[in-house]
Amino acid sequence: MRKFGREKNARLAFLKSLAANLVLKEKIKTTEARAKDLRSFIERLITIGKKGDLVARRRILEFLPPAVAKKLVKEICLRFKDRKGGYTRISRLGRRMSDGANIVFIELIK
Repeated sequence: MRKFGREKNARLAFLKSLAANLVLKEKIKTTEARAKDLRSFIERLITIGKKGDLVARRRILEFLPPAVAKKLVKEICLRFKDRKGGYTRISRLGRRMSDGANIVFIELIK
């Protein structure tokens, strides 16, 4: 796991906000390093949510706000019911002019 120049709590809050935006918008534009860390984070949440029981919902609520967690369990996890993994796709866009960071789209597969 990358540190992104942040302490542990700030890094976790950062990943939570990226995950919430990905669930709400289903496609976001970010740097490649952020997308790669977000991929493992969100795929773990989707796998937990696929169980659909109360324990799974409560575990997701530890990381996502209630409205976002509801969308994840009721819509997104149902979409991936028969899929064993690989819920996201990362598509490269090129480099950012200011600092040369690789920019990508990360999206939930339809």
